[in-house]
Amino acid sequence: MEHAFKQKVFYCDTDAYGVVWHGTYLRWLEMGRVFVCEKTGVKLSELENMDIVMPVAQLDIKYKQSARLDDEIIIETEISEYNKVSMTFNQRIINADTKKLYISATVKVVAIHKDGTLYRSLPEQVLNIVRLSGAKFTAPDLNNLNRITAGCL
Repeated sequence: MEHAFKQKVFYCDTDAYGVVWHGTYLRWLEMGRVFVCEKTGVKLSELENMDIVMPVAQLDIKYKQSARLDDEIIIETEISEYNKVSMTFNQRIINADTKKLYISATVKVVAIHKDGTLYRSLPEQVLNIVRLSGAKFTAPDLNNLNRITAGCL
């Protein structure tokens, strides 16, 4: 399941030179991940009420070129895979007219309790999101798992 939405680049999204500030892309990526979850019928606020919070545990972003003031962009998001403890989103931000790639990102999220302790496996409510998305199950990389979840324990 993929979700895409259009966004205009506003003055508040840019630096003094009219170029999108690098942190603005992170906000747009977050919006895309929220929309994908909502598309499966799950609101993050509802998960939080069930003591499930899904912070970013790993982010790999490649900046290809800068969006500029007044550009129309498209944010594309899909859940690409999941394992016992995390799910991975693939995301792209492109120019709506030229289709030129501005950024590509891979974002891994985990499920934690509100007190910050890690769920040892994704809760059923989160598994429903990934199952509805059509994402593939992959075995977790146990060598990398401690590093990814270190801040969530």
